[in-house]
Amino acid sequence: MTRNDVVKNLLQINAIKLNPSNPFTWASGWKSPIYCDNRKTLSYPAVRNLICDKFAELIRAKYPNAEVIAGVATGAIAHGMLVADRLNLPFVYIRAAAKKHGLENLVEGDIKSGQKVVVIEDLVSTGMSSLAAVEALRKIDCQVLGMAAIFTYGFSKAAESFTQANVTLDTLANYNELVEYGVEQGFVKSEHLETLKQWRNAPESWGGSNS
Repeated sequence: MTRNDVVKNLLQINAIKLNPSNPFTWASGWKSPIYCDNRKTLSYPAVRNLICDKFAELIRAKYPNAEVIAGVATGAIAHGMLVADRLNLPFVYIRAAAKKHGLENLVEGDIKSGQKVVVIEDLVSTGMSSLAAVEALRKIDCQVLGMAAIFTYGFSKAAESFTQANVTLDTLANYNELVEYGVEQGFVKSEHLETLKQWRNAPESWGGSNS
């Protein structure tokens, strides 16, 4: 199976929607010609199994000494659990913010100082929430081997942030592959390519976004 199999499946189940003429608005206020909802993959056994297989293959090859799989809440909890089960490894997840009651945990599950962790993420945009999860693990003295995500928009800002944080990011699919495959299959019209390029280069200001 090729990397494009992931892109193909994401498009076929409408997990990734492209609409340059009628942009979406992200929670950040950014306008975007693309919207990625990887939670939809969980409703399709063949697609979620493909993603799990790809993650497991990547981790076995690149991080054979991984001791724990961590999922970033909420979108990657289910995928992370599936991968941990496939690899027969412990699983934890990282909250976006610590609970306000009880143990006030930020990292949920049983994890020990010094353990080697691979973080699973569903989507990387700016990378801020993903790297916050890494920082939460580092604060409890865990060794983050790397992060694996289903999809990334490939923003330069995110790449710089991951480099500065000394975190290796691997993804099963990315924006460039999406556009290339989308053009081949007719999901992306050639006249929209310049619009997509302009957005990718300056997403915070494209289309009157609120940065």
